[in-house]
Amino acid sequence: MKKIEAVIRSEKVGAVRKALEQVAIAGLTLIQVDGHGNQRGTVQRLRGEEFKVGILPKTKLELIAADKHVPAIIRAICTAARTGQIGDGKIFVYPVEEAVRIRTGECGEKAL
Repeated sequence: MKKIEAVIRSEKVGAVRKALEQVAIAGLTLIQVDGHGNQRGTVQRLRGEEFKVGILPKTKLELIAADKHVPAIIRAICTAARTGQIGDGKIFVYPVEEAVRIRTGECGEKAL
């Protein structure tokens, strides 16, 4: 099993969720976060004045999936979240040792 974390543009959440439904993920968690990547924020213009915004709002998706589904999930997220502009986000994949469904006590992939 793997944990997939994706930090994406908040406006792309709907498209990413639709794409993930197509690859039949069991569930996901959405967290509103603020941060910046290599670009260190962005320059915005308001009433003719330019100012730098260093911290940007993003959404972090977290989900656990069977190893065999990970490539399809990554493709779905990349396709749906990509704008081609700086700040589209990142995906991180981590190993998961165990999962337990609290209600039933099921373990491993059955708990997903």
